[in-house]
Amino acid sequence: MRLRPAYRHHVWSYDFVADRTHDSRPFRILNIIDEYTRECLASHVARRIRSQDVIVVLADLFVRHGRPVHIRSDNGPEFMQGT
Repeated sequence: MRLRPAYRHHVWSYDFVADRTHDSRPFRILNIIDEYTRECLASHVARRIRSQDVIVVLADLFVRHGRPVHIRSDNGPEFMQGT
């Protein structure tokens, strides 16, 4: 059963968006939102986003806002360890 957000900083979600610049170079955006308020807490843009980058962005948000009760991700292919 999907947890419904009941108040601010209860449930955060994060996911990645990918696109290309005008010269066809790829980039990614890590977006983190508060599901209750729909506020975008962070948008981290880089050519490559590693797990350590996600940890740093989340840690910064924890310092600024406190930890949420629950963090949700879609567990898509970007969360799979590659070789």
